[in-house]
Amino acid sequence: MLHLALESRLQAAVAAVLPGVSVDTVRVRPASDSKFGDYQSDALMSLARARKCNPRQLATDVVARLEIADLCEPVEIAGPGFLNFRLRPGSIEAVLLSALRGEHLFFSSTPRGRTRTVVIDYSSPNVAKPMHVGHIRSTILGESLARVLRLLGHRVVTDNHIGDWGTQFGMLLLGWKTLLDAAALDQDPIAELERIYKAVNASCREHPDTLEQARAELVRLQAGDSENLTIWREMIRLSQVQFDAVYGRLGVRFDHTLGESFYNPWLGDVVEQLMARGIARESEGAIAVFSDGTVPPKEDPFLISRDGEWVANPALIRKSDGAYNYATTDLATLDYRIKTWAPDEIVYVTDGRQQLHFRQLFQAFHRWQPDAAGRVRLIHAWFGSILGEDGKPFKTRSGETVKLSDLLDEAEERALRVVVEKRPELDAAVQREIARKIGLGAVKYQDLLPNRQSDYVFSWDKMLALTGNTAAYVQYQCTRAGKVLRDSGVLPGSWVTGPALILEAPAEGALARHLLSFGLTLEAVADECRPNLLCNYLYELAGLFSRFYDSCPVLKAEEPARSTRLALCDLTGRVLRQGLECLGIEAPETM
Repeated sequence: MLHLALESRLQAAVAAVLPGVSVDTVRVRPASDSKFGDYQSDALMSLARARKCNPRQLATDVVARLEIADLCEPVEIAGPGFLNFRLRPGSIEAVLLSALRGEHLFFSSTPRGRTRTVVIDYSSPNVAKPMHVGHIRSTILGESLARVLRLLGHRVVTDNHIGDWGTQFGMLLLGWKTLLDAAALDQDPIAELERIYKAVNASCREHPDTLEQARAELVRLQAGDSENLTIWREMIRLSQVQFDAVYGRLGVRFDHTLGESFYNPWLGDVVEQLMARGIARESEGAIAVFSDGTVPPKEDPFLISRDGEWVANPALIRKSDGAYNYATTDLATLDYRIKTWAPDEIVYVTDGRQQLHFRQLFQAFHRWQPDAAGRVRLIHAWFGSILGEDGKPFKTRSGETVKLSDLLDEAEERALRVVVEKRPELDAAVQREIARKIGLGAVKYQDLLPNRQSDYVFSWDKMLALTGNTAAYVQYQCTRAGKVLRDSGVLPGSWVTGPALILEAPAEGALARHLLSFGLTLEAVADECRPNLLCNYLYELAGLFSRFYDSCPVLKAEEPARSTRLALCDLTGRVLRQGLECLGIEAPETM
């Protein structure tokens, strides 16, 4: 791609002017404003500062060694050392032709550096509970990151760390044995499990005897009682059926589903090792990790400011009753993942309320296994909350948590009403299939569009709109591009011989230049764990295509304009479709 060619040549010129310098930070990025050209680089200014030399003079020396006349107009040196690159039309046309021949789609599936192994932990629902709206962000964000990283050639391992262990199972086991309605379990297993859990939980709060019975059931489970293990495994099986149904609708799949229980055999050893190395110690009968004083208090997750003083904020790894908790399990999980998959990165996709937990987890692991921790980048890709239009957490009208399956059902139903209104002539089965793609796509896109660290307001009307930054708008432009090609009679693969492409109209050039940035956008998504960058790129591409479509006749144009415009329709459709696929969104053939 052109930006890679520019970057490579710029790095070579810098190396010629500054022998021995690392050129890894010398990057070329899309221009912030088209008036500056197509690409920019500010890398020379930081290099000049580090060597205490004049940045403008360094830029002049580098440009003198820069051989890019075949790609760009003469490079402009702006301000104290910015480099502005304006592409020659011929170089853009050459890249378009190579994309038409299937040589690339403006990105490389061979990473510039070495291929990374990335473990992504996302979704993580709890056994015996319905998946709810709170699971949508983790599931959709994690799946999108996995798709982008795989597309860019990296090795990705996805792990659904389900909640299949803990104190709640004592209550569930007691409820199963004393309150279970077998007919209700057959009809709706998760609803029945939720009912018995709520009933036992309420009884535990009022009756100490019930709480003791639940604890006894949990102890029997943890001790390996065959009856309780059989019931527990059946709960997991029934829950997995629900999970699989929801994931199937969302087009989500995992390489592994290793729940909390998988790591039970190693928890005791984790605690012993942390104590032996002085990382954890006893406190009031429990075992916890405390601050070691090696980082400033403001950055120390094991300290908290209270009444003007920094006091201990330990991470509990074994309770006074001998039970382990999330921190213990997550430490064992980290150890297993590093030993099993040798990752370069491990990404946790959870809500922002768990920020302290992961700060403590990462620092405790660094202290426990500094060599292993030094080889892997640990990332908490946290996200904000979904709010209702009243600005409060998104709930049903009765105040209940919105079940994910109900949310998806409503999305499809609302989309179907729109499709039936707009396209009444279509067969009912076709209408339902279009509505499925539009409805599910709308939910995903609305969730991925905001900066993931921001809360966002869930709005049915906005998410299903055919105008504005929505999935439906992007899907429509993708469908529009496909229809132009079908109407033209151009056969798939006919571009192999290559038409003559000549970009003359401003709308053609603007569209072509935006296509070139697809790969850079994908790389930014992967590096920053921010699929919203891709949403915004696709929206801008869809808008540029719409303006191109309105201002540049395609089928009635004379050659070579007709071939050029058909090529732009083809490439835009491909990029929109591929981009939507990275977001887990299907593109309908017709809308």
